[in-house]
Formats: sequence, structure tokens, C-alpha cells
Amino acid sequence: MSRYDSSLQSQNPISQAQNAVEKAHNAVSQAMTHPTEQSITQAENSLQHADLAVEQAQMSRNEQAVELAEEMLGDEHTRLGSLKDQQQ
Repeated sequence: MSRYDSSLQSQNPISQAQNAVEKAHNAVSQAMTHPTEQSITQAENSLQHADLAVEQAQMSRNEQAVELAEEMLGDEHTRLGSLKDQQQ
């Protein structure tokens, strides 16, 4: 893959959303294994970023990819919500 191809992919709203959801997954997983105030806050911030990325990807023509990203993101919100409930 050339640098040009790589650059194009990084600017694709779908790939940005998928990357953001993956990072959110990692942040939530980190918070679940090490539930500190800082790790939970980082997971919340990562989820907010992923929400925005998925929202921007919704304008794409690839509805199936957007739906998958939305579903995965919803799962991460649920996981973090469960962790926060356990912390209270």
C-alpha cells in the first residue's frame, strides 16, 4: 500500500469511526480491569469521541458498516454503564 492509499484510508469517515470504536473498546476494557476514576473518565472520553466519529460516518453510503459501528459502540456504552453501576 502506498502512502497515498494509507492517507486516503485514514481520512475515510467509516475507518475513522471503526478506529474510534476500537479505541473506545480498549479504554472500556482497561477501565473494567483497572476500575479507577481516571480509567473510567478516559473510557467516557473515548466513548464521546467514538460517538462523534460514528455520527460523522452516518453520512456515508456504507450503511452496513455504520450500523455495525453503532452496534459495537452501543455495547461499549452498556459495558461502561454496568461498571459505573457496580462502582456506586
